[in-house]
Amino acid sequence: MAHSRYKVREIAQQAGLSEATVDRVLHNRPGVREGTRAEVAQAIIDLDKQQSQLRLAGRKYLFDVVMQAPPRFSGAFREAVEAVLPSLAPAVVRIRFHFRETGSVPAMVDVLDKLIKRPSHGIIVKSPDTPEVSDAIDRLTEAGIPVVTYATDVPGSSRVGYVGIENRAAGETAAYLLEQWLYNTPSSVLITLSSNAFRGEEEREMGFRGALRRSGSVGGFGSQRTLIDISESEGLDTTVEHLVLDTLERNPDIEAVYSIGGGNTATVRAFEKLGRSCRVFIAHDLDEDNRQLLRDKKISAVLEHDLRSDANLACRMLIQARGGLSGVTTAMSPIRIITPYNMP
Repeated sequence: MAHSRYKVREIAQQAGLSEATVDRVLHNRPGVREGTRAEVAQAIIDLDKQQSQLRLAGRKYLFDVVMQAPPRFSGAFREAVEAVLPSLAPAVVRIRFHFRETGSVPAMVDVLDKLIKRPSHGIIVKSPDTPEVSDAIDRLTEAGIPVVTYATDVPGSSRVGYVGIENRAAGETAAYLLEQWLYNTPSSVLITLSSNAFRGEEEREMGFRGALRRSGSVGGFGSQRTLIDISESEGLDTTVEHLVLDTLERNPDIEAVYSIGGGNTATVRAFEKLGRSCRVFIAHDLDEDNRQLLRDKKISAVLEHDLRSDANLACRMLIQARGGLSGVTTAMSPIRIITPYNMP
């Protein structure tokens, strides 16, 4: 690897490695794992994107974003975080990213525990809501490292707050839209989740089911619809397509989809492979996949929230927790309904 214009100390801090290890990588010395070389290379890329922060003279913070999500979501959030860093002035914030497309709860806990030693000034985390993760967040808090949960909460932990939409209301909104479009047709509905361990997804499903039940009391068809859910796909296209194909073949009345956990390109492909029509398709998050599906009018609407506003609020909450700000106002992110005709 060629010599970098950054100091070894800066690269080591960004990568979470020792200065000696980074020095060995930079000088192409033997005995270094390829994975470690990749970490150093990624750290330099991240520093390139955040180099404007390195020149500032305000109070400095090094935050970590820990996220289990498909790249279409984690990549969009990375871009949002990097875009808002200059707006946090006079604070000087740099970010390290720890993204996993899939993973076990022990692996997530291991990443969080390691950040106690690296060290971190604060953590934004999207993770399953399990006792093990909650305990890991408590250990970070005890070590003086504030944690903000994002998109899906871990409310039993000592996190300083949650940033994202009100997930139950999002599910209710999806049910309302679906009922307006399906009207008096008794179509069955497919609900797709990435994992039952994410509290945010569970709350969306609860809101969706509850709103459909209530619609029956005012003459709607919602309470009479058959709802079929699939989960544990982790939002991965290959897994989603296999599960959806199997479910469609066993349920010929499915004509609508509420996608809570993603993998929408794969879901659309499954319908097309079987020659089945989808009358209504409600999805979440305006990532590149969903943008294209909206342009092609293969999904009906996307429930979206402003990732940059979320990133800004999460960082300010961490800065406040460390005494660098006061009066940060927290609120749930507004839910925006995006169609092919009003995409930002």
